[in-house]
Amino acid sequence: MNRRDLLRNAALTGVGVYLSSPSSSALSASPNEKLNIACVGLGNQGQHNLGLVQSQNIVALCDVDDERTAMFGAKYPAAKRFADFRVMLDKMSPEIDAVVVTTPNHTHATIAVAAMKAGKHCYCEKPLAHSIHEVREMQRVATEQNVVSQMGTQNHAGSNYRRVVELVQSGAIGAVRKVHVWFGRPGGWRRFKHLVDRPTEKTPIPKNLNWDLWVGPAPMQNFHPVYHPHDWHYWWDFGNGTIGNMACHYLDLVFWALNLSAPTAVEAVGPKVHPDSTPFWLECHWQFPQRQARSPVEVVWHHGRGCPQAVQDLGVPAAENGVLFVGDDGLLMADYDTHALLPENQFRDFTRPEPTIPESIGCHRREWFEACKGNGQALCDFDYAAPLTETVLLGNIAFRVGGKIQWDSARMTATNTDQVDRYLQREYRKGWTL
Repeated sequence: MNRRDLLRNAALTGVGVYLSSPSSSALSASPNEKLNIACVGLGNQGQHNLGLVQSQNIVALCDVDDERTAMFGAKYPAAKRFADFRVMLDKMSPEIDAVVVTTPNHTHATIAVAAMKAGKHCYCEKPLAHSIHEVREMQRVATEQNVVSQMGTQNHAGSNYRRVVELVQSGAIGAVRKVHVWFGRPGGWRRFKHLVDRPTEKTPIPKNLNWDLWVGPAPMQNFHPVYHPHDWHYWWDFGNGTIGNMACHYLDLVFWALNLSAPTAVEAVGPKVHPDSTPFWLECHWQFPQRQARSPVEVVWHHGRGCPQAVQDLGVPAAENGVLFVGDDGLLMADYDTHALLPENQFRDFTRPEPTIPESIGCHRREWFEACKGNGQALCDFDYAAPLTETVLLGNIAFRVGGKIQWDSARMTATNTDQVDRYLQREYRKGWTL
């Protein structure tokens, strides 16, 4: 039984499991003591994550924006402030038990790997990393250092997802052979909808921003508000587009319910591939093989064009976002907070199974920091999050190479084309390493 299976089985039985690491200072603490946490990235989601771990000791604040660190430094006066995470780890490593990483995708891996190599437990926002190579390295280092890890798929801690998983796994809708997942908002959350070409004009860098650190390992670009503070999601150098921003949240439910791992094939269609910016709409098809008694399944991602016609053709009420499990004996539709068995008449007298997955001890971040202290499990650790993120990133790669990819996960390569290799990892800017 591997680490992922051990944690997951423990969650289903309510048995606590803690896999310790002698390199982590957190291990010597009582389960009731507070962790010393460093937060890297204090932007929108970073502020939210900081607030949800504030019951612990916030010992360090790190952000490339001096105004942010000053603002939160006033709230946490005992925390030391940094712009560079490497300086923070060099100066404060003995005082830090765990690190929260909430930065743009292109810097996730460099920060998380450095923290874990220093023996720190790690919470990292989704998607786990910017490239599949980085994802594999984060998973490898987490296992090697035996630290407690968690990817930020917050809905995993919600009751709704747990009830959906129980319904699927109980056979309520029979064998599931297809799943539709969609985020219908055109263009995602883009604010600069008119910009698709890389800006060429030089825009003054805000005095409070260390732009060189923000760019980090990515190719250097002129500062422009189209990158920072928000729309970096939609540029290949820094983000992974709408699918990278949203798919980990929705596919998390599918992976959990169907016990998925790596796909064997993937293909995607969308608008003309742009060298700099990500697509406004995308349809991606992944093929997953049979898993023990579970049938092979096709998972289809749609974004940018409202509720997919394929979903509406099944008689499902149109919704802007959602997940639809298509079973031999019925349908199960879900979003973050609700779910429904369909057709309603068929399931009018249905008796749902007794809950088997315990309720969360609180929010997703609390599951993580309590697991760091030996109290319960972090169910979205990097062993679980890595194949989920890899699947999402393969969707982008299939779109960019313009053809079907036959994927050999064990060898991290496509067996039918050599066009994939250039997107699996990239050369880091001088001065940056993983």
